[in-house]
Amino acid sequence: MEAVAALERDAQLMLQVREGDETSFALLLERHRGPVINFLYRMVQDRAVSEELAQEVFLRVYRSRASYEPAAKFTTWLFRIATHLALNALRDNQKAKGRRSLDHDFGEAIERHVADRQPTIEQELIRNTQLKEIRLAIEALPEKQRAAVLMHKYQGLEYAQIAQALQCSESAVKSLIFRAYQTLRSRLAHMAPGALQDTRTRQPGGAGDR
Repeated sequence: MEAVAALERDAQLMLQVREGDETSFALLLERHRGPVINFLYRMVQDRAVSEELAQEVFLRVYRSRASYEPAAKFTTWLFRIATHLALNALRDNQKAKGRRSLDHDFGEAIERHVADRQPTIEQELIRNTQLKEIRLAIEALPEKQRAAVLMHKYQGLEYAQIAQALQCSESAVKSLIFRAYQTLRSRLAHMAPGALQDTRTRQPGGAGDR
């Protein structure tokens, strides 16, 4: 049990779930349901669908309990499942692509780069227009680019974790994020040229836009 004690809290809980502890599963659900729903909502832009997908995510986690091994961080495994379901849902519903905005809080994270600190009424109107453009630009990114940006910027996942979630290499993740920011800078250059540059992301070799 010393090895288990050294594991992260989530992995410990999941190992207890593997042993039949329902309370540990309830704790995992409580800890991660909100972030998973928020991530899925930002991917599919439909609250009802995101909640349904979240239920499926945790159902798959529970069904996989007998074979669970803490080879990677629990959150990496969790977001791999969530990303897979989100991408499938997007592909299945490609014909019904109603344009819904991303949540305000993620938009604000990027908005800070382009908004004035103390806006006048006129500046506030401009700011709202810019924020809408930013949201639409993020929504218009290819699915894997959007997923990579959301996991990196909003969920705070490292490149290695995103790579595992998307089942690709780290260089492919860097390429996805680099291309996403190149696209956003191009589409939003009229607001503040260079404002959306992610200084931690340098142009890699690698592919995987779609």
